[in-house]
Amino acid sequence: MTPAQKRILIFSTAYDPFIGGAEVALKEITKRITDMSFVMITARLRKDLPVRETIGAIDVHRIGRGNGFDKYRLILNGPAYAERLGAYDTVWAMMASYAGFAALRYKKRRPQVPYLLTLQEGDSRFDIYKHVWWCWWYFKQIFHRADRIQAISSYLAAWAKTLGATCPIGVVPNGVAVERFAAPTQSDVRTLLALPTAVRVVVTVSRLVPKNGVSALVSAMVFLPGDVHLVIVGSGQEEHRISSFIREKKLSDRVHLVGEVMNDHLPQYLHRADVFCRPSRTEGLGIAFLEAMAAGVPIVAPPVGGIPEFLTDGDTGLFCRVDDPKDIAEKIERILTDAPLRERLQKNGLLLVKEKYQWDFIAQKMKHLL
Repeated sequence: MTPAQKRILIFSTAYDPFIGGAEVALKEITKRITDMSFVMITARLRKDLPVRETIGAIDVHRIGRGNGFDKYRLILNGPAYAERLGAYDTVWAMMASYAGFAALRYKKRRPQVPYLLTLQEGDSRFDIYKHVWWCWWYFKQIFHRADRIQAISSYLAAWAKTLGATCPIGVVPNGVAVERFAAPTQSDVRTLLALPTAVRVVVTVSRLVPKNGVSALVSAMVFLPGDVHLVIVGSGQEEHRISSFIREKKLSDRVHLVGEVMNDHLPQYLHRADVFCRPSRTEGLGIAFLEAMAAGVPIVAPPVGGIPEFLTDGDTGLFCRVDDPKDIAEKIERILTDAPLRERLQKNGLLLVKEKYQWDFIAQKMKHLL
């Protein structure tokens, strides 16, 4: 670190190798801001992970013994641990969860340090409330004590206001490494899964949790022709239930559960897919949709949360109804059978992510906030 560099303290509940939209954002933003240094305090969560390592531009410090309770150790021990590492110009909390509580405790210990809160939450407000109702007054302080809030969608910015945030709130969305998703890959979803060339492929990249509505997407396959296959990339608490549901519906030959895939390998599963669909029940923004658009795959999604901020029905994608397998199937079939529509969605979707969602643009906005 040079004397002129600002030193940024990041609290994140998880980090690489645990990868979701928030973790991708941290990696992509920090590697593009070369005149700041970044120190991260995160939960260890697995015993095989080192206590300290450098990942990209971030000096990563993991708290805990390598189990699920490390999220609570992050709250309890993270602020004091961070203080022992020196002084900081800004403390940055990635989401109003365990990391948000840790940043709040640090802010109370060091009130002179500016505190930036990033909101990436994709769960419904009810789901969040049922986890923190018992400390609701303290949870709201994560928002009250912030000096600046960055939300990835207007939907989340409005949520911050309902929780009493009085600081400036700006909308800076997540981005996409367009060049990585737009470039041809050595292999694609059809070759990876040895699918016949004649089949049509619907793909989803989703955590298998209730809010992402993957079970409704599986149900939609009943209403689609036999040459349409569904590829599900991701894992989660609903994996066993969805697997049983696939067998129950006799769809095992047409629905392929791939499991967790490293982020660097995702473009392979998007290339040569015909449709991307995730019928989410709630969504903060949805980086998986933007990545599909960058790969030239037309998308189907419901008008919930932050999705309408990038999906215009009939222009950059098609809207479907939540928890309505028949309607989901109809929208997928429409894209599969209407070549002019498919080409328009592909063209406009790619143009949108190039103009608005490139990480270089996002990183410059975040640098200004930090």
